[in-house]
Amino acid sequence: MDLGVRGKVAIITGGSNGIGRAAAERLSMEGALVAIVSRTQSDLDRVAGQIGELSGNEVIGIAADVSDEKAVELMVGKVVSKWNRIDILVNNAGTSMGSTFEAMTNEMVEKDFALKVMGAIYCTRHVLPYLKQAGGSICNTTTPGGKAPGAGSQPTALSRASGISLTKSWSKEFAEHGVRVNTVCVGLLKSRQHARRWEAAQHKNPNVSLEEHYESMGRNVPMGRVGEAAEAGDVIAFLCSESASYVTGASVNVDGGTAPVV
Repeated sequence: MDLGVRGKVAIITGGSNGIGRAAAERLSMEGALVAIVSRTQSDLDRVAGQIGELSGNEVIGIAADVSDEKAVELMVGKVVSKWNRIDILVNNAGTSMGSTFEAMTNEMVEKDFALKVMGAIYCTRHVLPYLKQAGGSICNTTTPGGKAPGAGSQPTALSRASGISLTKSWSKEFAEHGVRVNTVCVGLLKSRQHARRWEAAQHKNPNVSLEEHYESMGRNVPMGRVGEAAEAGDVIAFLCSESASYVTGASVNVDGGTAPVV
């Protein structure tokens, strides 16, 4: 399927790893010009080179902390200076943070919101004028926990609920300009974050391989496995494409059937 994104310009935050990288790779393979954003330039340079070599299309990496609005403004300026337009924004920056209420600190909440909620707000604020010109699209990465949180799932469930709320309100507000806004609610997926947790647990049980670790995690997923980042990246690419031209304000669970809600 031709997604109709050839020549379009996409910004993907949290783009050097996991879901962000997977979305960047799929969009680049479809012919989009992609700017990946994270905090570490060396990671960005390596990943941009790998994706560009695979797709044959130009990919650039721009280091920026999306919780810093000035850094976001400068990043957007660099993309516009390079390609003179922006058609797609993927607000993907963020990590999972879980705590019980009594153990949760103000700092944890503030840090989580700064990255996931304010980061999405800053990026959207500075990209929106270009999306209006292009009739572009936004995809926010959230989680099913933002709809139906479990015990000990704060502050991530709280910030992701905010992301889902922003998705719906923005979709209604921006629709008159032809700008679509959707969210992908991701469940358990293979990622650097989970690999690091496996590494940290190695001193307790060094005989458990990473694949065995994922196999154990996947037992509680209805589909019986942990998902691949590409399985979320492909959905993001679709929602940002012309193939989803009448889809806006939607949330799509990519979680192997785990969520108790649609």
